[in-house]
Amino acid sequence: MESILLLFTFVLAIFLGFELISKVPSTLHTPLMSGSNAISGITIVGAIIAAGAIGEGTISVVLGTLAVTFATINVVGGYLVTDRMLAMFKSKEGDKK
Repeated sequence: MESILLLFTFVLAIFLGFELISKVPSTLHTPLMSGSNAISGITIVGAIIAAGAIGEGTISVVLGTLAVTFATINVVGGYLVTDRMLAMFKSKEGDKK
């Protein structure tokens, strides 16, 4: 019964996330995603806890390590995109004169 509830919650989260993201205008999409990038750092904390679980077996360590890797790639990539987006709004030196 518990696995059915977890599956239902997962499918509901996918549907809700898709509906929310599809309704956001493209001009607001990048700022919202960059703002939520900081929240993605919480994923790294959970992944580190999963990777460092003692006595849970090899599969837990492997999956935890993969989670740390992917979460780190997500956070670093998000900050790079945010930096690139903010660079578009900076004025150039030649424009000031």
